[in-house]
Amino acid sequence: MACAGIEVVGAYEIWPAAVRTYNCNLSTRHVVSDVRALVLESLPPNISLVVGSPPCTEFSYSNRGGSGNIAEGLKDIVKFFEVVRHVRPTAWIMENVPRTAAMIRSGLETEGHPLFEFRDLSPEIGVFDFSDFGLPQARSRCLVGVFPFERLRALVARQPRRTLGDVISALGTAEDVVDPHWGITLPKDQITEMEPELPLTGEQLRMNREAKRFHPVYNDMPFPDLLDQPSRTVTATCTRVSRESIVITADNLQSVRRLTVRERATLQSFPITYQFYGTSHSQKVKMIGNAVPPLFAYLVGLTAKGLDAGATPMTDEPPSPLVLPANLPDLTPPHALGIAYPAQRRFRAALPGLRFKSGMRFQLANSFADGSTTWAVEFFFGPSKKVRSVALVPTLYEALLNVPFIRKTLPVCRVQLDGVQAIVERQSAEMMQSAWRRCEPEAGPYALVDQLGQAGIAMTDAFSSADPEHVARIVLTTCADSTGTIASKDKLTRNATSILAGLVLGSWFNALDWTTGEACGREAEIIATTG
Repeated sequence: MACAGIEVVGAYEIWPAAVRTYNCNLSTRHVVSDVRALVLESLPPNISLVVGSPPCTEFSYSNRGGSGNIAEGLKDIVKFFEVVRHVRPTAWIMENVPRTAAMIRSGLETEGHPLFEFRDLSPEIGVFDFSDFGLPQARSRCLVGVFPFERLRALVARQPRRTLGDVISALGTAEDVVDPHWGITLPKDQITEMEPELPLTGEQLRMNREAKRFHPVYNDMPFPDLLDQPSRTVTATCTRVSRESIVITADNLQSVRRLTVRERATLQSFPITYQFYGTSHSQKVKMIGNAVPPLFAYLVGLTAKGLDAGATPMTDEPPSPLVLPANLPDLTPPHALGIAYPAQRRFRAALPGLRFKSGMRFQLANSFADGSTTWAVEFFFGPSKKVRSVALVPTLYEALLNVPFIRKTLPVCRVQLDGVQAIVERQSAEMMQSAWRRCEPEAGPYALVDQLGQAGIAMTDAFSSADPEHVARIVLTTCADSTGTIASKDKLTRNATSILAGLVLGSWFNALDWTTGEACGREAEIIATTG
């Protein structure tokens, strides 16, 4: 905002590291403030513009699994609206994740909702992709406010298209670094926060690739990330294994790597002079991911001043100088490897050859009860709002083996099934869990996932000569619920041969005794006769 010629007379933030970062970079003294406890009468008078970005954690799509507390998150939005109603600025704008657009719109229209009392503010609500405004990052955000949005949208035509590769190239030069957004130049040795992470381990590489390329529910993503496109959204977390993690080809072109703190910051359009005063690597990453991109804030400031698209100065000529702070922050190297995960680290991985998108998949998973670990194959199908499963129990295996063509063709898969049994014989369920929590890929569950996948593919091939209608009937009968209803019937039918292979394989595997590597009871006799 300062670069746009806006005088900032008040700023409020509860996180001390963020407040220190603001003060050290912008030479303005502010103190840690709990906005929820803010006394409205203490606010400065005659305010022209109010901007804010309440915490998005409770609303984020990363919380769609149920961990988000919407009621808690709404408290911050309510407080922001209280500030706006008290100050009555000429213009105001609030930024948050896209999911809040529908929530706020509904809340303003629904009597009894915490936001209903603010309906007189009559804000415009929309979702913007910041990459349209020159950010080298696909970052969709909800904007709510009374603001000249049409004038802001008109700026899109003036902004260059920037990519992930532009940022990597600019920061990777061996000579002076030219900021791809602001045009300022620094000697290479003055560029901070370029410490690289340790390379991804084999297990981490596998998990990142699986999450992006073969996710059973969400759309596929490129892996590694494409350099000729804006990057995916820069997030506030820095876990080494994540669908949202940005992974690029390393300089040697033989491996991949994650981004440095400075690369993340530049994707967010922070000037290369801007410093982050966190006490750890993860604090700095969080600070960057939580921020409203400075480039977009700059354009908001220019728009608020009444400049139209034709009069807007280019961002490589900011009206105020951008320089390094006098005191640089401490070095905070990325976290080292070698830390074991919790004893009950969860595992979920779809079996290669038995994953059908839209949530339909066979997967290996662990569970815990009475101090012991169990590994089992699971099958999920049906619409996302009513996911169904089939219990792959030993009795199902026995019933399927009563089908003549299954009994006849199963021995063809003996080599692959023996491979699964060999893994089980070498390791108990607890040994595999120990390898998983200590990141030992050769002894961990992915080796079992791959062997199960090979067995599933072999079994699919073996069943492919059977009558398709007969195979489909078996699958549909097995997947019908107690009322005879069959979810995703068409998809089950299209993939019936592979699904039958998964049903047989999963129920066979779940019948194995992990102490011997052999099937239990009646199933042991059936395996013997079919072998």
